[in-house]
Amino acid sequence: MLIYSFLYLIAGLVLLIVAADRFVLGAAATAKHLGVSTMLVGLIVVGFGTSAPEMVVSAIASFKGNSGIALGNAVGSNITNIALVLGVGLIMVPMSVHSNIIKREMPILLLVSLLVLFLLFDFELSTTDGVVLLCSMLLVTGLLGFLGLKEGKDEFTDELEAEFDFSISMNKALALLAFGIIALPVASHVLVLGATDIARYFGVSDLVIGLTVLALGTSLPELAATIASVMKNEHDLAIGNVVGSNIFNLLGVIGISGVIRSFEFSPDFLKYDYFYMLMLTVFLFLASVYFVLKDKFLSRIIGVLLLLMYVTYMIWLYVKN
Repeated sequence: MLIYSFLYLIAGLVLLIVAADRFVLGAAATAKHLGVSTMLVGLIVVGFGTSAPEMVVSAIASFKGNSGIALGNAVGSNITNIALVLGVGLIMVPMSVHSNIIKREMPILLLVSLLVLFLLFDFELSTTDGVVLLCSMLLVTGLLGFLGLKEGKDEFTDELEAEFDFSISMNKALALLAFGIIALPVASHVLVLGATDIARYFGVSDLVIGLTVLALGTSLPELAATIASVMKNEHDLAIGNVVGSNIFNLLGVIGISGVIRSFEFSPDFLKYDYFYMLMLTVFLFLASVYFVLKDKFLSRIIGVLLLLMYVTYMIWLYVKN
């Protein structure tokens, strides 16, 4: 029955968010107990941590043969992160953009977006593509870690220490980590099961479900983190969270999907959905550069524009299908 599919979807989303949060806290606290620097812990929290739901959902979907969900989830989450998550954040509070984000993270996101476009230009996500993306993820993580260690402790790491309770015991940290490791795949399995049943019932493709329902659901941690950062006036953390998550979505989420199962997809995906994601990425970069040069905050008008772009995309998907 359809009602059970929706219950699976909701239960999976709730458990996924809780599991991801506990997993990130456990991983971060464990790393601190082992003497890992706060900057590298930040990479775990902001980079891998916020993309953990997308990664596990996509891995489970690929194992089950629903590779369209995996690819749609990654690209749909990036669209949601920029247009909805950052749009809502900017409407709440105009944000300043740190020059390091412009010089480092955003150019990396643009390069990664073009790399994925190049690899997918044959309308197939192959095992080789997946390996290239996962290796690139390790390279980017190492590069950001090196630059972070070179720059030393900054306001970002201070905020991480204030936000996360690194003082919890090693046993509790390991328990949280174990819970996350077990609960993440269970939640993802339930989520994918509900989503695929709903897709079959309404006659829409796995790709569309990944671009919409799952993309929104797995982006809830980013939305929560952005709202919390904005409320604390931590603009760099809010914007960096979105940019970092999008980098890891493209490299990690799509990479894992390709390694698990190769599959072909419609040219329309690149022509419309991926292009829309790329357009949003370029728009965010140009807007950020402009406001940094003018020494002004990203305004609420940008937030309204981003939110309208998200609504327009959702309407277009509904009409198209």
